Amino acid sequence: MKPSPLTYHRPSSVEDACRILSEVSHEGKVLAGGQSLVPLLSMRLAAPAHIVDIGSIPNLASVTSSEDTGVRFQALATHSVLAADEGARRVQPLLNRALQLVAHPTIRNRGTSVGSIVHADPSAEMPAVLTLLGGSVTVQSVRGTREIASTDLFAGPLESSLESDEIAVSVSVPAAEPGVGTAIDEIARRHGDYALVGVVARIRVVDGLVAEAHMTYVSAGELGQVVDYTDVLAGASATDQRDPRWRTLGECARAQIDTEADIHGTAAYRSQLVSALTARVGFAAATDALSENAVLAGKW
Repeated sequence: MKPSPLTYHRPSSVEDACRILSEVSHEGKVLAGGQSLVPLLSMRLAAPAHIVDIGSIPNLASVTSSEDTGVRFQALATHSVLAADEGARRVQPLLNRALQLVAHPTIRNRGTSVGSIVHADPSAEMPAVLTLLGGSVTVQSVRGTREIASTDLFAGPLESSLESDEIAVSVSVPAAEPGVGTAIDEIARRHGDYALVGVVARIRVVDGLVAEAHMTYVSAGELGQVVDYTDVLAGASATDQRDPRWRTLGECARAQIDTEADIHGTAAYRSQLVSALTARVGFAAATDALSENAVLAGKW
């Protein structure tokens, strides 16, 4: 199939793009990398009357990193560019780890991380990462700019809290903290496919024992949900996976996280994946908290 008839706009500045969006209102869609939007247009699952292509706007693809302010990446920074940025990898390693799981190299070369986040797909890795890290999105319109915290960004599957005339111009995530480890893993039918289930974990370890534990999920649970497992894991060994609390963690996750069936797997199968991955990724994050990178976080 081909897209429905539409008017194509290619503004040369963010201000010009905002002006166009203010004029077309709900009939417009922003195009950056296009790896999510173009297939929807081609299958006519989306039929906007106007496409605002921001791809030619200069100075909108930078990645900046600081141990004080974290990592900030702009709207046209592709997954590949962000993954290759050494400063971003050092300041917040979870970004690089997650990006290795995003689709395939061809898509990472075109797709943008900001676009993936505001697209709000529950099966995508980057929205879960933003949620767990407590990042924020900067949006701009003819009315000015504002920051949207990750807790306020997702309104539901494929729905964000951006207004119809707003453009997401950048995303910011905090730097890694000393003694805090992160990990991500997922199960997919083939590497690069959307995950059947994915888990992202953030664990704080003090004196070799878990002090705090938070996780988010890909293709399971609610989009934007951060689950606090501190009560389950508090005091668990960060070096001994035989600690019974790690097994209890998986059982708790199975009871707490909702899963749905589709053509790729039953709800029961996905629930089993939630259980196994939660324990595995949680322990990996705890181990990471003891690594040299976690100990030196914030001291580069």
